[in-house]
Amino acid sequence: MKNLILILCSFIVCSNVVKAQVFEPVIWKASVEKISDTEYDLIASATIDKGWHLYSQNVPEDGPIPTTFSYTLNSNFETLGVTSEEEGHTVDDPVFQMKIKFFENKAEFRQRIKVLNKELSIVDGEVEFMVCDDSKCLPPQFVDLNFNLASAIKVDADSENDSPFQMGAIDEVSQILEPVKWTTAVEKISDTEYILVSKSTIDKGWKLYSQKVPEDGPIPTEFIYNVPDGVELVGKTSEEEGKEVEDKVFNMKIKFFKTSAEFRQHIKLSKSDMSSMTGEVGFMACDDEKCLTPSYVDLNFDLTKSSEAKQGATSPPQEDEGESRGLWSIFIVAFFSGFIALLTPCVFPMIPMTVSFFIKQSQSKAKGIRNAIIYGLSIIIIYVLLGTIITAIFGADALNALATNVWFNIIFFILLVVFAISFLGAFEIVLPNSWANKADRQADRGGLIGIFFMALALAIVSFSCTGPIVGTILVEAASKGGVAPVIGMLGFSTAIALPFALFAAFPGWLNSLPKSGGWLNTVKVVLGFLELALAFKFLSQADLVLQLHFLEREVFIAIWIAIFGALSLYLFGKIQLPHDSPLKHISVGRLLLGLLTLSFTVYMIPGLWGAPLNLISAFPPPLDYSESPYGVGNSKGGGSASSHADLPDGAHLLAPHDILAFNDYDKGLAYAKQVGKPIMIDFTGWACVNCRKMEQNVWVKDRVLNTLKNDIVLISLYVDDKRKLSEDDIADSKLKPGKKLRYIGQKWSELQTIKYKTNTQPFYVLMDHNEENLIDPVGYTPNADEYYDWLSEGIGNFEK
Repeated sequence: MKNLILILCSFIVCSNVVKAQVFEPVIWKASVEKISDTEYDLIASATIDKGWHLYSQNVPEDGPIPTTFSYTLNSNFETLGVTSEEEGHTVDDPVFQMKIKFFENKAEFRQRIKVLNKELSIVDGEVEFMVCDDSKCLPPQFVDLNFNLASAIKVDADSENDSPFQMGAIDEVSQILEPVKWTTAVEKISDTEYILVSKSTIDKGWKLYSQKVPEDGPIPTEFIYNVPDGVELVGKTSEEEGKEVEDKVFNMKIKFFKTSAEFRQHIKLSKSDMSSMTGEVGFMACDDEKCLTPSYVDLNFDLTKSSEAKQGATSPPQEDEGESRGLWSIFIVAFFSGFIALLTPCVFPMIPMTVSFFIKQSQSKAKGIRNAIIYGLSIIIIYVLLGTIITAIFGADALNALATNVWFNIIFFILLVVFAISFLGAFEIVLPNSWANKADRQADRGGLIGIFFMALALAIVSFSCTGPIVGTILVEAASKGGVAPVIGMLGFSTAIALPFALFAAFPGWLNSLPKSGGWLNTVKVVLGFLELALAFKFLSQADLVLQLHFLEREVFIAIWIAIFGALSLYLFGKIQLPHDSPLKHISVGRLLLGLLTLSFTVYMIPGLWGAPLNLISAFPPPLDYSESPYGVGNSKGGGSASSHADLPDGAHLLAPHDILAFNDYDKGLAYAKQVGKPIMIDFTGWACVNCRKMEQNVWVKDRVLNTLKNDIVLISLYVDDKRKLSEDDIADSKLKPGKKLRYIGQKWSELQTIKYKTNTQPFYVLMDHNEENLIDPVGYTPNADEYYDWLSEGIGNFEK
């Protein structure tokens, strides 16, 4: 505030002096240097009078107006990176009483551009700047800049390496940041096949994220192509290797790109008259402190200007380390699932019967071992073939798209419920008996073919037990995409086949096997309960995407408590199901397993009252997807928010602080006018880490929380909300003519960009009922005292 007063006083001084003299302490000159046939440096040179300071493009908050360059962009050229500047001086400024970078005597700024049209001769621009001496500042000034490319001075391309300039960051409140620029190209493979190339140039210090990011991470880069008739997309858009490190913003390992990134999409044409294709890329850019609003850029691919494809352009991208780990996890889970399947009543009794058959039919021990090994390999081949067929039918990349689709999540839910009910004993899922009879007849032929059909007969006969497990593995593997279903079947079948080979080699081990009995059905029932619990994970994912709030966190946890509670009662012998044997006593193993599931059930109960439940955090909906801020039946809170028994139209209680909040601008404004309170607009995002830090570390402070509950009306606008706008609300973008606003987040993002000239979050605005600012907006403010002072001053201005 003190700095603001200094600036105002300086302006008053200048306005009185200007009657006698006009100050022009800075003279600007525009020139151009030619780097290559397509690249130029636009140079803005400032000559500064003695005793005056011209400020950098990057100055601290509450400091002077930064020097800002804008260029009249068009389709004839594109900017590369941001405007760079000289080193300058950083000292304690006597006017603003803070360390600020400034220039004296002279300063030079450079902007690299790429010419897309050789006919381009003039580039227009403008510079906004502020100058001060040791006692006063002049008002911000605007000077037009005209860069004549025809008079450009030719320089060596290597000379740019000697430049003393540093890339200047742009003040996040005073200007819209665009750290990622996109260009397109086309590579021709043949007359009917092309590669669409999308290349991003990323400013220094910024990151562009991969197409695959962990849950609760940033918005991934996503390509959407407008595919006309006669065009087929081959596979998914591939990307470069990138880097995978611990991200400081999201505190998780994420793959990202720095400096540049190239994405490639293979297409096939069935029409020879195709000349162009269009698409769109959605992406999020972050530096080490903040993330920008998700951006959407149109892509245009001119097939008539294609170049010869690079060697190996059609080959898929190499599997990165994260994907490798994902496949290993699928293999391990499937392998242990195979061992569990061995303990079901359809498979376990087959082990001694099958091994004994091979030993009796073989003339020697060596031949018996060989036949058993071939039998085991046949089992592996059968199941791997199943995974291969699934992948071939749906496509390696399409499986991932299916698994993340709402309706397929619902289908997966139904499938797993059916599998669970089957395991619990309501019915059996069996293949036609004719299939098993035909396989048995083929097995009688003997030799390698006979052994293979024996393995096929085992797979068919045991399907009622192995089918649900195999189905679950394929459903889970589908979420990984690629060859995951094949890897899953390899792990499962290896575990199934291994005992047959081992017991054939060491027949004496058969005596150590436990006898078949009721315990086998117990294993099957336990699997049924686990299948039922897993099913609700898929239903929850569909509900989250559709934002139906049908299966909120408390409901999900309650269902799991009921399932695992019932499982505990079953293990303790209090519940009996159709195929259970009479139970006179329970074994020690069954007792221990029952105690484990009972402990897990008790562990989940506090989750109904808001406990995070870290052990199962990947399964239930997030904490903020709840029907009550503090859990079932809890009305903790206070102030105005908790006093609203009937919430106003469009309002909700913001968890976990019980603050009355709106997500709709118009409804929030109408309510503020009704209750006579100022409005605080909270431009936020679901993937905004600093937004959550403010809510969890600053908003919880007593003075701040009391103010947010009682003295203002909060309107939280999520700029990355990907829910679609209704048909009536879809409108033309004012920032990008010809483009439609399709998502709720795009609507709020454009409002922030146009009205407040910034696109970073969090961003807080205090305004009155006429939508006029009560105080200058602020961004991320981790100091609770500063944030409270800002709130108090703004509310005080409203009450005047």
